[in-house]
Amino acid sequence: MRVLMTTDTVGGVWTFTKELVHQLLDRGNEVALVSFGRDPSREQRAWCFRMRQQHGDAFLFEASTATLEWMSENESAYEDGERVLLDVARRFRPDLLHSSQYCFGRVPLSVPRIITAHSDVLSWADACRPAGLEDSAWLDRYCELVQEGLDGADCVVSPTAWTIEALQEHFVISCPVRVVYNGRTVPHAVQAPHRSLSAVSVGRLWDEAKGLTTLMRVNAPMPVMIAGEESFDRAAATPRARLQALGVLDESALFATFRSSSIYIAASRYEPFGLAPLEAALCGCAVVARNIPSLREVWGEAAVYFQDAEELERLLAFLAENPAALRQAQIAAMARARQYSANAMAEAYVEIYRGLLQGCAQSGSRDEEYLSHAA
Repeated sequence: MRVLMTTDTVGGVWTFTKELVHQLLDRGNEVALVSFGRDPSREQRAWCFRMRQQHGDAFLFEASTATLEWMSENESAYEDGERVLLDVARRFRPDLLHSSQYCFGRVPLSVPRIITAHSDVLSWADACRPAGLEDSAWLDRYCELVQEGLDGADCVVSPTAWTIEALQEHFVISCPVRVVYNGRTVPHAVQAPHRSLSAVSVGRLWDEAKGLTTLMRVNAPMPVMIAGEESFDRAAATPRARLQALGVLDESALFATFRSSSIYIAASRYEPFGLAPLEAALCGCAVVARNIPSLREVWGEAAVYFQDAEELERLLAFLAENPAALRQAQIAAMARARQYSANAMAEAYVEIYRGLLQGCAQSGSRDEEYLSHAA
């Protein structure tokens, strides 16, 4: 199969994309990957270079700074992105389009179009802004972009059942929906590092969905570290003195931090899946998670849950004073995390791809459509 795939370079969507692309290429498929949102980082470009070295012409990468649909300046998010995608499609001639942005579900290509619903602004607002969002041209445009993309899609996939249900509270989905849990691969450590009694969390400090302000109210009996951006696109936050801000870490440094910590705190108020706690659990951390439906769905009884800062403080104190309980929590989290493999994720997506291709008789005018739309 030849898959035209979109991603963004801002958050966890890139990690999801890396895993899926790698798996697809290893299975003999070809992938044209197009990124949006901002220029790729040095680490992101290095990964693309390695994929090109390993897989040759089976992998194509194109970077665009076209605005993501949820960003503040989203008026031309679709039009700017469409031009890039049609140009890549003309050259690559895909069998299907798999988008991590809603709006591209309407791109005029005569191939099946799949959307992965990683999150949405209105569900985010339900969790983080109970009073709702103010009416604005930006919000109207966002809702328009999402609904038009959903209307054009042949299948919508989400990483949890909760995510798709939350999306359907605000938007209409008329095509089939599927749940495919995210998967992650974490390389083995060269040697087992010393694991200290410490806790870590990952998230954009400026994103209230990550719930990191809860950590600022906790008098923890151990060091608490936060890794992530402090500002982006008009938003910013600064951690308080009792927390250790690590800034943005590359993947190897982040995994090293997980392997030297005992606990991962998943503090999110809104979390469609949560790749960081999965990575931390695969590195040996216990997962202490906010008691929200999506994290309950992902972790079941393998995490320890809290409702607020006071309960989190008590849990951290209990785990600090009870090494056996902490060790049992680490074992349970790792066992659960191993169920979410990149291989299982890729197999599920390949099954979806094949089903759509089998059910969609391709028009003989496909080449002409590429040329006319890309002109």
